Amino acid sequence: MRKHLIITLILLLATAYITVVYFKNLNPPGSNTSRVMHEIPGNASVIFEFNNDSSFYDIFKGNPLFAAVTGRQILGQLDTLRQQLLQNKLLSKYFSGQNVFISVHPTQTKNIALLVTLPASADFDPAIFDQLAKQPGNGILVTPLQAGAKHGCTLYINALKKRFYLVKNEFNIYSGSFSKDLVNEVALIKKTDSAPSFALLSEQQNANSLASIYVNYSELDPLFDCIFRNKNTDIFKSFRLLSGHSALSLNYKTDALMFNGETTVQVNETISYLNLFANQQPVNNQLKDIFPSTTAYSTSLAVSNQVSFSKSLSDWYTKAGYKKEEGQLFNKIQAETGTDLKKRFYALLGNEFAIITTRYFEKLAIISLKDGSKMNTLLMNVSKMTDENSGQLSYDKLPFFLLGDAFSVFRHPYYLIIDNYLILANSTNELKSYNDTYLNRKFLSKNPQYGQFDNLLAEQSNVTFMLIFKNAEQIFKRDMKPDVFDSFQNQEPGWKNFYGISWQLSAAKKNYYTNFCLKLNRDTVLVKN
Repeated sequence: MRKHLIITLILLLATAYITVVYFKNLNPPGSNTSRVMHEIPGNASVIFEFNNDSSFYDIFKGNPLFAAVTGRQILGQLDTLRQQLLQNKLLSKYFSGQNVFISVHPTQTKNIALLVTLPASADFDPAIFDQLAKQPGNGILVTPLQAGAKHGCTLYINALKKRFYLVKNEFNIYSGSFSKDLVNEVALIKKTDSAPSFALLSEQQNANSLASIYVNYSELDPLFDCIFRNKNTDIFKSFRLLSGHSALSLNYKTDALMFNGETTVQVNETISYLNLFANQQPVNNQLKDIFPSTTAYSTSLAVSNQVSFSKSLSDWYTKAGYKKEEGQLFNKIQAETGTDLKKRFYALLGNEFAIITTRYFEKLAIISLKDGSKMNTLLMNVSKMTDENSGQLSYDKLPFFLLGDAFSVFRHPYYLIIDNYLILANSTNELKSYNDTYLNRKFLSKNPQYGQFDNLLAEQSNVTFMLIFKNAEQIFKRDMKPDVFDSFQNQEPGWKNFYGISWQLSAAKKNYYTNFCLKLNRDTVLVKN
């Protein structure tokens, strides 16, 4: 009996040892996503992850999607790195099958730089780079590099006539960039400043994903400063103010980049406007059906419970320092009109409201109502009427204090009620333009190409940003830096090859399920008649 017990214990210990060794080999030092992302500077706004495997490259070979996003020149540079480094016979076995991380960073000169970070296998010796320098005919000149306390090398690539700077981090993880300043940032990383603040996919999701994308919303503003000369652009503004991180997996399509996953809201950070919608339930998106055909971009918002949204919004005013001003406004309205505007407004509010910017720089708000006639009667108390269904709100910042931050662009707006919709605009001409759109059904939803794009989107959400590239071109021309707009207009393939982009957040357990779609252009875009 004692002999059997000893044998059993030995077998158990052997099994445990084999299991540890097996899983250690499955996840060698440097292959863990979190460990690799620790070596990425914390000012990364977006990180793209994929596996350095021939199957990934074969799937997208000849597909214009990535070339349109990065531009042919940048994609060509990355492909040259792959061919001359990762596929070099001296290096390939150490980097094959490893996950590659390409992160986007702003530079001190307000330009955008890319950082490539990837682990080597545990048996890789940096001295192999010295052998690379001696390899005949490889078109690469290798010289030593010292960046802070980290060692590396500078690779001059003849085919590109450019230097690529590479440094070694802990656990055989390597970081490289065409920007020496960015590599110097890597050398100065403190673990508290680096990118693990990003939400990560689970190990199983990561293993099953063809590619992944990680977004740090708090770092999007510096990225936008590199793109736009207009510091006050409201494109994607509410998302740029969101305290949260997204981790999304790629769904393969030949004509669209589609990612889905989760956005984690940072509850301990300063609360942002979009955080409020995480407490709601997803709502069927119907308001988009009456967006004008000239829509350039829009932010659509949806609530399942208007009363709870009102309470959440009131709490947000308190934390944002607007509570006193809010109280003074509604007390004044109560005293002057005898109307409890806030309570009655939310009783008539529908589930959806949206802010729209058209290709002609028009700003519109479209708000769904339960009863347009009753809302018209209510608003008469706080407006200067121009006719029986329209007027101008008499009180400053009323839309902001009824619906929140996205409506701050409307101080003393004009309004129009059509059926069960409340339309807001800053001029009567904008209202007349939309009235013509509505009566003559000149909607974006009538465009067949929009229909193809819309079919890729989730039917339910709480927050949706949408941009139609052709309609946004003149806005880009006004607001983008000249060199950026020149690339947008002339790069082939480029962003002008896309029809539209959508980013959707659907509430799920006080966070968000997230869908991202970027669809290639296959047809013409409707223009204003």
